[in-house]
Formats: sequence, structure tokens, C-alpha cells
Amino acid sequence: MRGWKKIFHANGDQKKAGVAILISDKIDFKMKTILRNKEGHYIMIKGSIQEEDITILNIYTPNIGSPQYIRQLLTTLKGQINNNTIIVGDFNTPLTAMDRSSRQKINKETQALNEALDQMDLIDIYRTFHPKATEYTFFSSAHGTFSKIDHILDYKSNLGNFKKTEITSSIFSNHNAIQLEINNKKKTAKNTNTWRLNNMLLNNQWITEEIKEEIKKSRDK
Repeated sequence: MRGWKKIFHANGDQKKAGVAILISDKIDFKMKTILRNKEGHYIMIKGSIQEEDITILNIYTPNIGSPQYIRQLLTTLKGQINNNTIIVGDFNTPLTAMDRSSRQKINKETQALNEALDQMDLIDIYRTFHPKATEYTFFSSAHGTFSKIDHILDYKSNLGNFKKTEITSSIFSNHNAIQLEINNKKKTAKNTNTWRLNNMLLNNQWITEEIKEEIKKSRDK
């Protein structure tokens, strides 16, 4: 595919499941290891971008028993998952009532999955950025409802690494896509001289008066 020469995929024999990870040619991605599920339910790649380690896990869960499958998979791959891991994919299940247009409550299996994610300090990035958003990734014609069954998970401690996330339409799938913009750590590291105002200083009356005086002087010039 033009512009996306680095393509990693896993497919089942019966073509009932399949996942892929495409890396843009603009990204200097260096591959280290790859782990594929022979049934096509997940693929994990480990590598680095600008000397920063990154692991991407793409999951496509079965339609039946999705929450339990994800819990078991994350437990199985626990030794492979670390702070540099981004977990994405079609989970085939909403994680919250907000992820359904019908606002139907989540079942016990999904509650157990959320508890497991919480124990691992994993969060739904999109829902964290947009707690009340009513945008979805899939429409079920059979039920006439919209839902967000595609998710991006990462560790709570990594939340500051992301600029923004949004749901966008996709021409490659019957699902909408979730776009996540990541901060460039290398670029941030170079900007060591950036000055930022400490808001607590404004509580100091003397400093506030000094600022007002400087502003007045600049206007009088």
C-alpha cells in the first residue's frame, strides 16, 4: 500500500478473524520482535521509534465471550506488556454505558473486565479524554443501535503522552476509526528553555502589583 510499506498482519485459516498493523513510511520504526495469534485474533509488535521503545498490541475478539477473552489474553501476555505498550482493536464490546446509544448498562462480564483493567492501571484513552461524548465506531443494523466497541488502552501514567484523540470515518472498514495523536518526546526534550507561568504566583499580592506596574510602564512608552 502506497505510503504504508511496513504491514504486519495475522490471519486465521478460515478467514473469520484477522488483524493488521500498518506503519507509515514517514515513521522511522525499527522492528525487534513480532508475536502472532494463528487464529488471527491478535498481533503484537515490539520495536522503537526515534530510539523510544514501543509495543503495539492489536486485538480482534470473538463475537461471543469478548470480555472474558480480553481478560484471559491480557493475563497470558502480562509478561509482554509494559509501560511502552499501546493496546488497540475491535473488542466487540462496549466498556461503559456511554459507549452505547441505548445507554444499556454493561453486563457482569464487562464489569469484571473493567475491574481487571483497573487493576492493571489501564484506561480507555478516548473515554478519558471525552467522558460524555456520544460518538461511536459501529452501527448494528440488526439492533438499530450505535456503539463504541473499538478501543485504545494505555497506562494511566502515560496519559500525558497524548495530545488528543477523536473518532473519524474510515473508508477501509464498516467501523469508524479512533485517531490518537502522540506527543513527540524527543521534540519536547529539546525545549528545555520554555518558560511557563506558575499560577500560584498570582496569589502573591506583591508579585501581582509588580506585574501590573510593568504592564503600565510598557503602555506609557
